[in-house]
Amino acid sequence: MNKPTIGFIGLGLMGSNIAECLQNNGFDLVVMGRNKEAVAKSVARGAVEVTTPKALAGASDIVMLCVTTSEVVESLVFGDDGILAGIKEGATLIDFGTSIPASTRKIGAVLADKGVGMLDAPLGRTPAHAKDGLLNIMAAGDLDTYEKIKPVLDVLGENVFHLGALGAGHVAKLVNNFMGMTTVVAMSQAFAMADRAGVDRQQLFDIMSSGPSNSPFMHFAKKYAVDGVSDLGFSIANASKDVGYFLAMVEEMGVRVEIAEGTSANLQGALDAGIGDGNVPEIFDFFMT
Repeated sequence: MNKPTIGFIGLGLMGSNIAECLQNNGFDLVVMGRNKEAVAKSVARGAVEVTTPKALAGASDIVMLCVTTSEVVESLVFGDDGILAGIKEGATLIDFGTSIPASTRKIGAVLADKGVGMLDAPLGRTPAHAKDGLLNIMAAGDLDTYEKIKPVLDVLGENVFHLGALGAGHVAKLVNNFMGMTTVVAMSQAFAMADRAGVDRQQLFDIMSSGPSNSPFMHFAKKYAVDGVSDLGFSIANASKDVGYFLAMVEEMGVRVEIAEGTSANLQGALDAGIGDGNVPEIFDFFMT
């Protein structure tokens, strides 16, 4: 496969590192975004800056999105001078964000009518992994589209999974984030309740981490509640959004997940308390008030 031209929208912390990885591996990029510093760095490495999604799509073989919400994705695709107006037949759109599966499938159906493929490919691991091409990528979509794009995904990911039909990647990511964020919220509350009851937080961690409750997320919660270090790199606001998306997905399925409802209520409480920009383990402060 000859190296395609890639259009990239969303040069935030994760996206800017993905873009740098692509450029370091010889891909030509067309970029746009609100983070002007990140755009300038990408341009300095050889990218071309454009001002509309339509122009970006028209100049690209693959369009990659690394943005925050389904609403933003839909506005970029369907808005005035949007991706849909410029994308070429035979091109592919990849959504690296965490989106609502029903929205993803809706976009994919419209793109298919134009002869355009789509993958949802949410990500695991950190921006540092993105820069080094070591992400976990949960891709889904038409198998032919996936196989055509996989050489590019292999540049970005150490572990690249194909989960099935379009939307399955976003389902997996929402389930993963529901479980992960619930673990951090529950462990943070456990530390707070132990503290209130007069049990030393370090001792609680020593006891729990020596048994089956031990997990990387427990260690993130402990780093903040015990050591005062906040390094998960995922905000309470983003966690609240993702768990909210998970609840929207299960409601569409006609079921309830009461544990997720509790996690969502706690995250919303932390947002209301004004600490939404903090990393998820900082919800410990909310439980201590």
